[in-house]
Amino acid sequence: MKKIIITIDGYSSCGKSTLAKQLAKKLDYVYIDSGAMYRAITLYFLQNRVDWTSQPAVVTALADIHLEFEYNPKSGASEMHLNGENVEHMIREMLVAEKVSEVAAVREVREFAVAQQKKMGARKGIVMDGRDIGTVVFPHAELKIFMTADIAIRVERRFRELYEKNKNISIEEVKENLELRDYIDANREISPLRKAEDAIILDNSQLSREDQMDLVMQWVEDATLAHTS
Repeated sequence: MKKIIITIDGYSSCGKSTLAKQLAKKLDYVYIDSGAMYRAITLYFLQNRVDWTSQPAVVTALADIHLEFEYNPKSGASEMHLNGENVEHMIREMLVAEKVSEVAAVREVREFAVAQQKKMGARKGIVMDGRDIGTVVFPHAELKIFMTADIAIRVERRFRELYEKNKNISIEEVKENLELRDYIDANREISPLRKAEDAIILDNSQLSREDQMDLVMQWVEDATLAHTS
């Protein structure tokens, strides 16, 4: 069956990455975690004290960044490598989460990441999640999904995820971080978070993972058949 490009955009903590990974595995597609790319760039900026409000500093720093996804047979997933180092765990920490939306809003950062993402998708057969994948990176993707969920449910999901790594985190901190990220993502000048006109809305507030997968697989089947010549 013909392979297509599947984009999954939406708000933080809606389960975009989880769904994208499940889909890629089920379809034998390549999963590209665009969020991990921005997180890795943010990590580099933090580690090297790069001032991302300074265009010359950003341009210089980006020239020294090499991003690559490498498959880890132990985890059964592709993991982010920054300049040859596996940073998959470091990029999920709260310090990075607090700054990634600011860094991702920088024009030069987005142009750098989008150029790499487009190369990755040239052969199709990919699933990519993020904020602007269906609107900017792959505007002609055969299937575009826009994920959302009730804010209280998103906060609870994110809190459970972070609490496993940091028992001192509070649910109030998580809520403030999510609301700030939502605001920055939706109001940034470059590639703001928005639903593509031809994207299908997936509100998974009350959906189990099994029901969600069944629904999306039907969309994949429909999109694949519609684009088979």
